[in-house]
Amino acid sequence: MDANIYRRLFQVLRFLFVAAVVYTAYVLVVFLTPLLYPFLIGFIIAYLINKPVDRLERNKRWPRWLAVTIVLALVILIFLSIVTMLVTQLVIETGNLINTLPSYIDQLTTYFRNFLSQGVITGIYDRFVNLYSTLDETYKLKIQENFSEGMSRIAVSGTVLTKNILSGIRNFLSSVPNAATVMVISVLSSFFISKDYHKIKRKMREWIPIEHIQRGVHVVHDLQRALFGYIKAQLTLISITSVIVIIGLLIIGVPYAISIGLLTGLADLMPYVGTGSVFIPWIAYAVFSGDFPLVIGLSILFAIVIIFRQIMEPKIVATNVGLDPLLTLIALFAGMKLFGFLGLILGPVLLVVFNALRNAGVFKDLWNYIRGPVENK
Repeated sequence: MDANIYRRLFQVLRFLFVAAVVYTAYVLVVFLTPLLYPFLIGFIIAYLINKPVDRLERNKRWPRWLAVTIVLALVILIFLSIVTMLVTQLVIETGNLINTLPSYIDQLTTYFRNFLSQGVITGIYDRFVNLYSTLDETYKLKIQENFSEGMSRIAVSGTVLTKNILSGIRNFLSSVPNAATVMVISVLSSFFISKDYHKIKRKMREWIPIEHIQRGVHVVHDLQRALFGYIKAQLTLISITSVIVIIGLLIIGVPYAISIGLLTGLADLMPYVGTGSVFIPWIAYAVFSGDFPLVIGLSILFAIVIIFRQIMEPKIVATNVGLDPLLTLIALFAGMKLFGFLGLILGPVLLVVFNALRNAGVFKDLWNYIRGPVENK
């Protein structure tokens, strides 16, 4: 009996030790990430460019530093080219929107003016005035107080919204120098890490036991496969969404169907909002402009896209990431509830990390450590 009590006590102590180590690691990650994330970005860049650098060093007989410089310069050039094209296109589209916006505002203004000038609205207004005139002074005062309070709330909300917008613009402008600094540090750190990549690997092998390295490599490979699988799944989803929207718009007879379809596919990347950021304002504008055939066509197309996304997303993500569709659906829902719309990304990512650790036997080793040696009877 005493031996069993001591055994249970040591199991509890081991469990508390494991929990303390996990909590300490979590605190260290939270504390060190804001300080070291440029170097983490640099390590990721170095890891991604390592294979082409090795090929240039091995096949072309280039010095390691030259191969790193060439590959890194090409990556930066491609990245800056993409950003430049996106910004240029955004400026062009914004200019076109500014030019066409007054005509849309005039159409909406005309619609509201015609709507308010109809006899039905006038009759409703007259009835309201007559009803208000017959009310007791107490009710009139109460209505005035509620109306004043409502207007005050609207004014306060408008003030808060304006402050938030200005604060967001200020924070964005103030973050530009910091972002440039982070980018420079990340590029420099990726150069030095990539130049000494194999030396760093040898040092790690000297410091870390071989079995832990093998477990770490297994986890990294699982995470890499899942990460690229997740990216492939998202590209597949937005591609199919774009094709559905383009075909639907062509059937409806909407001009610029291909451009709008591609834009809708990109909008589908936004969690929680997705294609609704394109369809909902468009349908609302069609309602106000009185184009009801377009309203019906866009509504049907929007419903088809939503149904497709809800049915196919768990299946496609699970197939490419290597997870069970039901678990993926649970991760999406739980992530949304815990972290908001970002949880739609964090949920599957955390599930992938958990699955990679499980496949590497990390949880089994922890359980064996907590349980302790099993006596043979």
